Amino acid sequence: MARPRQFDEEAAVERAMLAFWTAGYEATSTQDLCEATGLGRSSIYNTFKSKHDLFERALDRYMASKNASAFEVLEGDRPVKEKVRVLLQRIIDAEAGDPAGCLVVNSMVELAPRDPEIADRLERDRDLRFHALRDAIEAGRRAGEIATDRDAGALAHFVTATISGMRVASRAGADRATLQAIADTALTAI
Repeated sequence: MARPRQFDEEAAVERAMLAFWTAGYEATSTQDLCEATGLGRSSIYNTFKSKHDLFERALDRYMASKNASAFEVLEGDRPVKEKVRVLLQRIIDAEAGDPAGCLVVNSMVELAPRDPEIADRLERDRDLRFHALRDAIEAGRRAGEIATDRDAGALAHFVTATISGMRVASRAGADRATLQAIADTALTAI
């Protein structure tokens, strides 16, 4: 008879997420995951099947957390430019000086070009964020907050690219003032 699990699986996923986020997928060894989660190899492989499976769970957790926060802003009652300002400010606050960067952006660069499963997950995540942002911008356009000749989809792509670019710039060492300048410029473009 198999022994019941005596650990919190979601807490283990959270700790593995932090390990992957800090070092990247390739550089995170099974031993690193054992140390991060406090689990033995057999517990990791019996529970998660593989390092890749654990990474997928960790990435899903990261995306769900980040998206919930962003969707809360986008679905709120603020004017759309204020919503975008809040999203950009959160990037500045979270990313400035953080050498780990963003797990989604990191995964796009490290894994998506050669891992179709991860690429598909990231594409679905990008689509969710794009549609939420486009819908908020379109509502702002209808409310007269944005010029009616502006395309909501193009603006949503622009804001998404700006956010990703800010995250990459931060990872490359951009300071708070540089990130703020990027955000201010993006807001004037909207």
